[in-house]
Amino acid sequence: MKILPARFALLIALALPTAAAAQRGGDAVYIEDRFNQLQQSLTNLTGQLEQLQNRNAKLQQQMEKMQADYEYRIEQLEKGGGGRSGAAATTRPGAPAAAPTSSPAPAGATAEQLYDDAVKKLQEGDYAAAERGFRTFVQRNPQNKLAGNAQYWLGETYYARRDYNSALTAFAEGYKVYKTSQKGPDNLLKLGITMAVLGRKTDACAVFARFSQDYPRATDLQKRRIEQERQKNGCG
Repeated sequence: MKILPARFALLIALALPTAAAAQRGGDAVYIEDRFNQLQQSLTNLTGQLEQLQNRNAKLQQQMEKMQADYEYRIEQLEKGGGGRSGAAATTRPGAPAAAPTSSPAPAGATAEQLYDDAVKKLQEGDYAAAERGFRTFVQRNPQNKLAGNAQYWLGETYYARRDYNSALTAFAEGYKVYKTSQKGPDNLLKLGITMAVLGRKTDACAVFARFSQDYPRATDLQKRRIEQERQKNGCG
């Protein structure tokens, strides 16, 4: 009877290595499966990352195009260019210049209509009509969400006609009253530029220095223009 337990113990001893090997084999298969799953997940994530990078590149190109277009339009305004100037160039020599045909906005016009009409006149180069439209808009709708924009473009109508003193007043008013508006940074930028044009470079540099403090979240285009103006005017 004592022999049976000994044989049983021997069988158990012989079986243990086989079970351990099977366990190790199972672990290896599991690890390989997990590795394959992780590799597939990494491949999927890499593909998604490439798609996002492509989308980002396209968006960046669109933003650069919009910025270039914006800079061009501002440059044309600063030079006093526009549709009205082009029309004047085609006038027959010796013929009297046609008087502006714009009429004041009707009293019942909505704020949006008044603003849109003024923007249209600005785009056409009819700065006098645009001035009247933007000034009327601000007077009638000082609390409107577009009032800050209108105040800024009012200043641009003066600047385009080289009426720098009026432009200075308009931009200063825009910065003071509508500092937090969408056009707040542009009002401050153009205020400094106008000061520089008037020979007040020390004041202009002080204005440019305030820009990063007042508008830390300004666009890259606005920050770049500030830096350009600082360099142009020798600001320390």
